[in-house]
Amino acid sequence: MTVRTGLQRLVDEGSPFLDGRKLGLICNPTSVDAGLRHAIDLLRPRLGALFGPEHGARGDAQDMIGVDTGRDAATGLPVHSLYGHDAASLAPTAQMLDGLDALVFDIQDIGSRYYTFVWTMVLAMRACAAAGVAFVVLDRPNPVGGALVEGPAIAPGFESFVGLVSCATRHGLTAGEIARWRHAVEKLDGELVVIAMQGWSRDTWFEHTGLPWVLPSPNMPTPDTALVYPGMCLVEGTELSEGRGTTRPFELAGAPWIDGARLADQLASMQLPGVRFRPCTFTPTFHKHAGQACGGVQLHVTDARAFRPVRTGVAFVKACRDHDPARFGWRARAYEFVDKIPAIDLLAGTARLREGIEAGASLDELCARWPRDEGAWLDERSQYLLYE
Repeated sequence: MTVRTGLQRLVDEGSPFLDGRKLGLICNPTSVDAGLRHAIDLLRPRLGALFGPEHGARGDAQDMIGVDTGRDAATGLPVHSLYGHDAASLAPTAQMLDGLDALVFDIQDIGSRYYTFVWTMVLAMRACAAAGVAFVVLDRPNPVGGALVEGPAIAPGFESFVGLVSCATRHGLTAGEIARWRHAVEKLDGELVVIAMQGWSRDTWFEHTGLPWVLPSPNMPTPDTALVYPGMCLVEGTELSEGRGTTRPFELAGAPWIDGARLADQLASMQLPGVRFRPCTFTPTFHKHAGQACGGVQLHVTDARAFRPVRTGVAFVKACRDHDPARFGWRARAYEFVDKIPAIDLLAGTARLREGIEAGASLDELCARWPRDEGAWLDERSQYLLYE
């Protein structure tokens, strides 16, 4: 059975709530129905404006590249960028919302708190509440399932656009559930409507939904990428290559100074569940170490249910640092508009991971606090779930 997304249900069944309303649409290339028809085309008569998250409404910008406001070439509709050149650009302004009755969010998330689309949604919800504009979420699957959660809470002071509010790294929620959570917790004074899916349950992986996979961003080519991303995105906080500029970003990772066979042996010795590591050499065509042959590994997930991506990502970063501490480096440049806190600390939600790796802590020690945080998160999210 094919899962019916919120968009599909809106197209098939309609919505009295949206009838006669002028709509804005937060969208990207994933905003399609089961037949790959885009929400812009399906909702065109009711649309007054488009809003583009990171990578743009048409999804053609690379990571952390500011996108300017303009007009959509296909429809002539104004396109308001929600990922410009500073932190103030991340939320819609009252002027952007003027004349709209409701703002609709329809984007495929990937189930990791670093991925910025759900935080674009939350910022837009806040702006809509202040402006008296209703907010509508057309829900979509969490591609890595909704049953498993993993990773630490965010420590106070480490909130950012890769974790606007504290939750587990692999949060196990859909966008609609995140909207319900934040609307209730923040007591947002605005209408929220979530058009839920049909046929999706918490233990459903994307390959079982019957839905087409459309790249949510330029470096998220497959559901396999989404599976490893909750851990391997930590590599963005280092000067290692996370495989951008290759055909398998986040599954491939390394650096010019790494001995891939030795690294694979180091990782194998950690006995990480559900994954194997193949030593390899790859040459990124752009991004970090572009044009240089990098030694490293490719992650091969052998058991998705046993696999723990966040623990695996921590293990990878630790192993690379232990491999050659003198040549290993943390990213020192600004990250997601923040330049006062190291990128790895924003991604980890704390300085403890970086400090522990530098101090030579074991993998078990680096992950020791997680069970408490994961249990607290499961309790907190329980009342906002839409699916069994």
